[in-house]
Amino acid sequence: MNRRLWILLAAIFVAVFVVYLFPAIPQSEAYHNFADKRTLLGIANCLNVISNAPFLVVGLAGMGFALRDTAERGSRFVDSLGRWPYFAFFVGVALTAFGSAWYHLRPNDHTLVWDRIPMAIGFMSLAAALVAERINLETGVRLLLPLILLGIASVIYWDVTQARGHGDLRPYAIAQFGSLLVLLLIFVLFPARYTRGADFVVSLGIYGLAKILEAADKPIFALGNVVSGHTLKHISAAVSAYWILRMLRLRAPFRAHPA
Repeated sequence: MNRRLWILLAAIFVAVFVVYLFPAIPQSEAYHNFADKRTLLGIANCLNVISNAPFLVVGLAGMGFALRDTAERGSRFVDSLGRWPYFAFFVGVALTAFGSAWYHLRPNDHTLVWDRIPMAIGFMSLAAALVAERINLETGVRLLLPLILLGIASVIYWDVTQARGHGDLRPYAIAQFGSLLVLLLIFVLFPARYTRGADFVVSLGIYGLAKILEAADKPIFALGNVVSGHTLKHISAAVSAYWILRMLRLRAPFRAHPA
């Protein structure tokens, strides 16, 4: 087996092992206590709800791009099979608009499930997309459905354990942050088939900014009670997804696959 593949598999094993060195991680009820609780236009928690609209716009645009990208129209993919993991990614992005909006209308553990399932679909689909592009096309496409199911299962597992009083977020943490680790490692270890690789790094950077904004929800809102960090997090995360779509639209295959 390729040494780089061994490094990737070993890193995944170590990450899972380290996560399970820690005890079960329950969902804190404080998580649902967002800074901006204003009702506007008759919508509870209005800005946190409507700021999910960009996810729908980006998701639909990405799905349309993937469906229209065929060999007859001049495909942007070396093989048209490579578009399906991205199509699934943008499905997850679009569904996030509905799941997150529903959660923010009534923030609680039960509605949070519908926020996290689309995100898990998105993370896992993107991991499959990069496997297909940089390691092996057929393997990436074959991994797509199993990875999506694992991501969904991690959310359901958390929901079931939370309802029983011993919530455990570790599988979901692996699905979200483990997939990001896999993306970074694949990006570093394996050669690109396409130009615009820097756009992928930019997208991850923007997503990192979204997580910072999420953590600073209350301090940002306290600056003038205009907009909260969580509202800005939604917008930033949607921009991160858009950057993936931008990359796909602008990139081109290398003439020869770099060594």
